[in-house]
Amino acid sequence: MHIVIMGCGRVGSALAQTLEQQGHTVAVIDQDPTAFRRLGSGFSGRRVTGVGFDQDTLREAGIEEAGAFAAVSSGDNSNIIAARVAREMFGVENVAARIYDPRRAEVYQRLGIPTVATVRWTADQMLRRLLPSGAEPLWRDPTGGVQLAEVPASEAWVGHRISKLQDETGVRVAFLTRLGEAVLPTSSTVLQEGDLVHVMMRTDEVEKVEAAFSAGPEEAAH
Repeated sequence: MHIVIMGCGRVGSALAQTLEQQGHTVAVIDQDPTAFRRLGSGFSGRRVTGVGFDQDTLREAGIEEAGAFAAVSSGDNSNIIAARVAREMFGVENVAARIYDPRRAEVYQRLGIPTVATVRWTADQMLRRLLPSGAEPLWRDPTGGVQLAEVPASEAWVGHRISKLQDETGVRVAFLTRLGEAVLPTSSTVLQEGDLVHVMMRTDEVEKVEAAFSAGPEEAAH
């Protein structure tokens, strides 16, 4: 796939290098030509100097054959405008914009523009480290009604199947982290000591789910 990235800061340059290593062709747009130094001498993709929402600049970067576009500059307005131009003018299917203001991010999500709210993501990650006893969301849907979270499970669940955990708590287990590796469980997967459980659940049922995970299977069933 050909991918166009607007912004050659730390995020943009790291994204470009990773995507190229995975076999994609990449073009990076930035207004400051010195920013391309972050890409390193090994980067073989296009370096395009210009404004990321300018149509001629986007064409030079290969937007017309691009399968994805990422707007990760330092400006919220520039990112969202560029994302809209990529999607609405050039029909790029996979578009994402980095937004620093989480309130704006929610608005753009509802408009159908996938966003990554940097401040909220960082805050959530810090909360998960500072308050490990609770379920801090890793992801929320745009309406806020459903979320993905890591929920601590009591030792009483060890040895029981994922299917039992789901039936008795009302969640859907998305994946486990086991010995540092992500595992996609089946209904017959058995919880082991040390497993981190990542679940999808309704936001209004978080307290209920936390209580069930903490209580164990016998109590959760009542």
